[in-house]
Order: sequence, then structure tokens, then C-alpha cells
Amino acid sequence: MKSRSTQLRQPGLTNGSADTSIQLPTPTGPEAYTTIPHRETTIRDYWLILVKRRWAIIAFALVVVVLTSIATFKTTPIYDAVARIAINHESSGALPFKDNTSNSMPDYEDYATAIETQVRILKSDNLAMRVIRKLGLDKNPKFTNVSKPESTANELGTAAPAIDSRQETMLINTFRAGLKVVGLNNTRLIEIHYLSPDSHLAADIVNALVSAYKEQNYETKFQSTLETADWLTKQLNDLKLQVETSEGKLIRFQREKGIVGIDDKQNLTTSKLDELSKELITSGADRIQKEANYKLAEAGNPELMGLSPSEMLAHLRERESNLKQEYAQLKTQFGAGYPKVLEVKNQLDEVQSDIAAEGGRMASQIKNEYLAAQQREDLVRTEMEAQEREANELNQNAIEFNILKRDVDANRQLYEGLLQKLKEATLEAGLRSSNVRIVDSARVPIAPSSPDIPRNLAIGLILGLSGGIGLAFLLESLDNTVRTPDQAELASGWPSLGVVPRFLRADTRSLQPAKLSLAKVELVACYRPKSEAAESYRSLRTSILLSALDPPKVLLVTSPLPQEGKTTTSVNCAIVLAQRGSRVLLVDADLRRPGVHRAFGLDRDGIGLSTLLEGTATMESVVTFYPQVTNLSILPAGPPPPHPAELLGSSKMKSLIAQWRIDYDHVIIDTPPALSVTDPVILSVEADSVILVVRSGKTTKDALRRAADLFWQVNARAMGVVVNGIDLGSPDHYYYYYGGKSSGGYYDSEAVAVAKKIDT
Repeated sequence: MKSRSTQLRQPGLTNGSADTSIQLPTPTGPEAYTTIPHRETTIRDYWLILVKRRWAIIAFALVVVVLTSIATFKTTPIYDAVARIAINHESSGALPFKDNTSNSMPDYEDYATAIETQVRILKSDNLAMRVIRKLGLDKNPKFTNVSKPESTANELGTAAPAIDSRQETMLINTFRAGLKVVGLNNTRLIEIHYLSPDSHLAADIVNALVSAYKEQNYETKFQSTLETADWLTKQLNDLKLQVETSEGKLIRFQREKGIVGIDDKQNLTTSKLDELSKELITSGADRIQKEANYKLAEAGNPELMGLSPSEMLAHLRERESNLKQEYAQLKTQFGAGYPKVLEVKNQLDEVQSDIAAEGGRMASQIKNEYLAAQQREDLVRTEMEAQEREANELNQNAIEFNILKRDVDANRQLYEGLLQKLKEATLEAGLRSSNVRIVDSARVPIAPSSPDIPRNLAIGLILGLSGGIGLAFLLESLDNTVRTPDQAELASGWPSLGVVPRFLRADTRSLQPAKLSLAKVELVACYRPKSEAAESYRSLRTSILLSALDPPKVLLVTSPLPQEGKTTTSVNCAIVLAQRGSRVLLVDADLRRPGVHRAFGLDRDGIGLSTLLEGTATMESVVTFYPQVTNLSILPAGPPPPHPAELLGSSKMKSLIAQWRIDYDHVIIDTPPALSVTDPVILSVEADSVILVVRSGKTTKDALRRAADLFWQVNARAMGVVVNGIDLGSPDHYYYYYGGKSSGGYYDSEAVAVAKKIDT
């Protein structure tokens, strides 16, 4: 399929504007549908959809609200009785008496688990059957239809049979159906709810359940206490025998070993051993020092031992030093043989002899001191070894003694503890202690908890509006009709030439001939020139004249399907073009179902286009004029021929169109629907431009697309699409006639005047 150039009208042009149309290569076929840009969808578009489908939304919402109301008012009222209990901390021991100060949950069970355990107990089958039997719910028709036979005694005194397991299961299931037990977060509280149509029965069941739960809790503790007391009694007898046996062993051991007050004696022995140990260390250190001095003394120089010399030895050393000094001076002065020198020499030898004697005496003293220190150390060591043997023997006896003593103390302590527990168990058995406390007892509810009429109606309204909105968008998505110029452009690929508003078609059957023309919509541009419809046709005229540099002369007007307003558009276009001063020829080429003659009140059975094409009439004889519109010539269809398509496609028709181009400024050809017959397609190749007329809300997009394809295939010169029958009050046309119905007030006076003229 080849492509061609088509004229795309520049939007926004009015009378007197310069022609700004451009020649663009236009693709053919489905590709052409994407060449027309369209406005982006905004939130306002969705709002307009809701406004447009408001009655569907309101109807759907009303239906849902009504159904919700019916269901709500038909629902049996249910009363909710509520009680609250507190689960206090339970001690970890079996008895809550002496030395039992634990106030927390057991280590192996956290808080949440403990509360959940109590919730499950409250929902248990055992408690349910207790409440059922206590309140006689098995015989209460308000509770269940499964009733226990009345317990009536016969002559032999036997009662009626008890409830079997199947009936118990049904009763428990019925009981659980209305029961709701929940633990409140971050508290030790548990709420117990029961739902029932009978408010008094709901309160009685909740209170009976709480009472049965407390009774069961007490019975469990009481049974545990009794079991503990029995066990303690048995253990006490065994412990008493063990205490007597261990005490006997301790007494026999003390007698055999002669142990009396072992603790003080053990402390004395240990102290003495410590003193001897310190003495041995001291004597050993002293002996070592004396032995060192002795060995140095044996070396021959007591002064090298670091010992302090005696006074005599010091005196002798001083005298020896003086004599040596004197001897050296005299010997130097007088010589060795001088008598004085010899005398001093003899004195020096005598002093040195005394020094040697004194050193020997000191060495003997050091030896004696060493031997004495060594002997003292040996004696201390011998005494310490004897004391160690005594301490070891005492420790050995003390170990066995302490073992026997600890055994006696442990048995006695355990016996006394169990004896105390037995006394506590005896007291506990007579008490009704429980860690369950009733915070709020169930009261008879005044108002039902369900159904909540305001909430249900509000939910129904919300669901109805939500469903209605969804239905509105569903209907909008399923609506395949053309409603706006944008949709027409997208479906056909042709530009939009204009829109024609929907206006009332009056009932003309009872009108007089003089008033008939006022009520005809086909002549609205003539008899109602100030109406919205007349103004829309004048806008269409502007679009036609500005569609190209040279305004088209031969215009072919058609529609995809019948009853879409093509004849009305053709007639009024011819009228507004003639009112401009142009010579206009209106040709009715719909030889099957013509409509132009009805608009102007002409005789169909007379001569017309069909007789002209057959050669039985001349142009001058078939053309007629309408006196109310100057410059307008009308060529009716004439009698219906047997083969309309062949006549319209004949060379005679082509020569007539060529002659009309010369004689008239504009030729408007009204043709049949394009999808019904082939006549418009045949004539389109001879026309300067083709105008497609669609009816808003009636013509489908598929029909418009197929009609446009027919003209694309024969390379017809498409001018554009006219959307007819638009409801200006519809939100679809908000962007084309801003303000909706409010803008129609500009034309209301004209419409009222025409209506009054018709009535009179």
C-alpha cells in the first residue's frame, strides 16, 4: 500500500486566520492511528470519569448499603459478657511459707508462655464441661438444641442416662463457639468473653467459667500439697533413723580416740608447730653465719672475716704501727746496729708475738660459737619432727571426726527442715490459697456487641463507593464508542474538524406546515442561527475553509454507520457556506435512503440525481432552490434506481462533478454510510475532501477505524472527522466547552424563543 500526503489542520484557527496547514507524509493503514498526538491523562481526567459515571457509582453504593442494612437488621443481636482475672506471680516452691521468697515465674517458662498456658487451660474441655454441668446448659434451649434428657427417677429410683461422648463433644464445640479468651499485652490480666444472643446467659457462663477455673486452680494446689505432706511423712521416718545412727558412730569414735574438744587442742598443736618452725629457721640462719665465720677464721686472718677486733688486739695493732714507724726512722738515721734501733726492734717482735697469741684465742672462740649453734639447730629440728608427728596423728583423727560430725549435722538439719515443711503442709491443706484474682466479674451487657449498625453501614458505604468507583472505571474501559474529538483522532488517524452539540428534536407530527421548519434539526443553521448547533456548524465552516490554501470545492460527507447525523451535517454545512455568499450545491447521493428532500420538504418521487444520471432529465430541471437561503441549490436523490453503485461510479457522474466544479464554489455531496455500502468509497476519489461524521456515544472506535481504512486504501483525500451529538454537560467534553452546561446559558434565550414560537 502506498503512502500519500494529507493536510493536517493546525488547531486553534478561526475566521480571518492565515492558513498554517502543512503537508505531511501520512502513513496508511494501522500505522496512521499513532501519528496524531493526544493529551496526557491527568488526575482531573479520572475525576471527570467519576463525575460522568456518578449515577452508576451512586446506584452501586445504594445497592450495597441497602443489602448491608438488610443483612444487618436481619442478624440476631449478640451480647458480649466480659470478665477479667489477674494471674499473680506463683512461688517456685511447693509451699509458700518459710524461706520461700521467690516472686517470679519459673526459669524454664517465660512470662508470655505462662500467660498463654493459663489461656489454654481456660479453653480446656474439662472446664467447659464443668460450666455446662454447673449451669445445666445441656438442658437450656437458649444454649443448644441438643438437650440432655431430664433426670427423673422411676419407681426403682434409677436416673436417666448420662450424656454420651458424642453429645459431650457437641456441647463443648457449642461452648467454644461463643468463648473468647485473650491475654492483655504487657499485663498479667486475662479477658474472658462469651458471645450469646441471651445477655444473662452470657454473663452467667463467664462468671461460672471464672469460678470453675479458680476452683480447679485450688484443687490442683490442694492435691499437690497433700501429696507433698505424704512424701514428707515417709522421708521423716527414714531421716530420723539416719540421724540416730550417725550420732552413735560419732560418740564411739570419740571414746576410742579419746577426743575431747578437738578444736582447741588442734589449735594448740598447730601453734606450737608454727613456733618450732620459726625457731628452726632462726637457728639455721645463726648456724650458717657462725660456720662462715669459723671457716674464715681457719684461714688465719680474723680481720678478713669482717669481725670486730677486740680492744686488746686493737691496742696491740696500734702499738705495732707506732713501733714500725719508729724503727724505720731510727734505722734510717742510725743504721741497724745502733742500740736504740735494736731495742725498738725487740719491742716490735714482742708486740707481734702478742698479736699472734690474741688471734689464736679469737679463732678458738669462733669455733666454739659455731659448734654451739650447730647443736642448737639439731635440737630444734628433733623437737619439730616430734611435733609434726603429733600434728599428723591429730589431723588424721580430726578428718574422720569431722566427717562423722558433718554427717550428723546434715542429717539433723534435713530432718528439722522436713519436719518444718510437714507442719507447713498441714497448715496449707486447711487454706484456700490461689494465685488467681478476679479483677472484674462479668456484668449483664446492656447493648449488643454485634451487629454494629453504624459500623456496618459505614463499611457498606465504603465498599459500595469503592465498588462503584471500580465499576465506573470498568464501564469506562468497556466503552468502545467515540465520545470526544481526541478519541476520534486516535481511532481514525484523521484530524478533528469540529464538534456538534446535541439538541432537542421536537415532535413534528402535530405541527402545522408553517411551523414545521422551526422544529427541524436539519435546518437549525437557517432558522436558529444563534443556537449552539448553528455556531458549531459555522466553526465547522471555518475549519473547512482554512483546511488548505485553496479551499476544497467538492466535499463528500459520509459516516461509518446509519443514524449518525451525516445528512444533518451536509445540509447545515451547505447552509452556512451559502450564508457566507458562496454558490453552494447540495447533492443527495444517498440513492437508497435519501434524506435531503425531507429536510427541505421536497418530493422524493420526482426527478433528481438518479434521473439525471440515467439521462431522463437535465441539470436545470432537477436542481431546485430554497428561498430562505440565498445561493443554495439542492439536487435531491430522485427515485431509487436498481443499481445505485453503478450509477455513482459511471463516467456520467464524473463529468457532472467536473461541471459542478465550474458552476459552483462548493459542492456538498451527502452519501450513504461507508460501512453499509460502497457508494461513498467510489465517489471519494472524485471529491476534493472527505468528511466523516460520527455520533458521540454511538459510533464505535472499530467502526470508525474500519471506515477510515476504506478511504486510506483508495487514497481518498481525508479532511477530518466531525463528532456529532455531543452532550456539552458531559465531563467528557470539559476541555472542548469549558464550563460544561454553564456555557450553554449564552444560547438559552434563542432556544426559549424558538420553543415559544413552536408552541404558539
